[in-house]
Amino acid sequence: MITKSFAIIGDPISHSLSPVLHNYWFKKYRVKANYSLLNIDENNLDQVIKRLRNRELNGINVTLPYKQKIIKFLDQLINDAKITNSVNTIYLDENDVLVGENTDVFGMQAAYLKEIVNGENKKALVMGAGGVSPSVIFSLLKSKIKNISIINRTYEKSLFLKKKFNFLNVLKWDTLEKEIKNFDIIINATSLGLMNRKDFDFSFKNTKENLIYIDTIYNPLETKTLKFLKEKKVRTFNGLDMFMYQGKKSFYLWNKINPEIDNELINLLKLRLK
Repeated sequence: MITKSFAIIGDPISHSLSPVLHNYWFKKYRVKANYSLLNIDENNLDQVIKRLRNRELNGINVTLPYKQKIIKFLDQLINDAKITNSVNTIYLDENDVLVGENTDVFGMQAAYLKEIVNGENKKALVMGAGGVSPSVIFSLLKSKIKNISIINRTYEKSLFLKKKFNFLNVLKWDTLEKEIKNFDIIINATSLGLMNRKDFDFSFKNTKENLIYIDTIYNPLETKTLKFLKEKKVRTFNGLDMFMYQGKKSFYLWNKINPEIDNELINLLKLRLK
């Protein structure tokens, strides 16, 4: 008998493998629970909140485009969510306080940034100014990378992020092809390439030879841009590790169990992405 219910909300949501991830761990650790996809219109966010407060839902993950929009419904932001003003994990605590946390920062650091040495000497570029971008920026800061630029198709969104992180260098989208040669780390925090849809429409030929390229997208495992850079012998990372680590922290917050990322799980996820 299933006694707990969890979900991920977003729009679109069909690309998400969060149910595969969490249901695998529920089975492994014998937690009587289920995790599902909820494609939610913005006008119905309050209905999801009602289900959380009534404990019909025991916790939710939040993906685009609601990581900021959900905040007004919450009672409290904690830890990284408070700093980034971006939420991807929600639960009702023992005092009936609806809490928003950000596990993307942990996911980014645990998956990729722990390997970067001499971060203070690196120049990083964050492409995109949406829901995951504040988490990416704060992750870089935590890794002592302070020379950070941001570029977004809508320039005003980058300026909005600069209000929060005033040290950011803001670049214009039409300068990207010229500017990419200046960076040691480039992180794609846009949705370009998601589900094999439209990718970047300019060349990444002029990157540094020792570039580190990180894509927050995991579906597909290789976007066209990542594949191109990989063939150039650039050190590349897709979004799968970040996805698993952010999920690991969410799972712990909800269940007080620290789940293992084992080979069986990795293979299961990769199989779903073929």
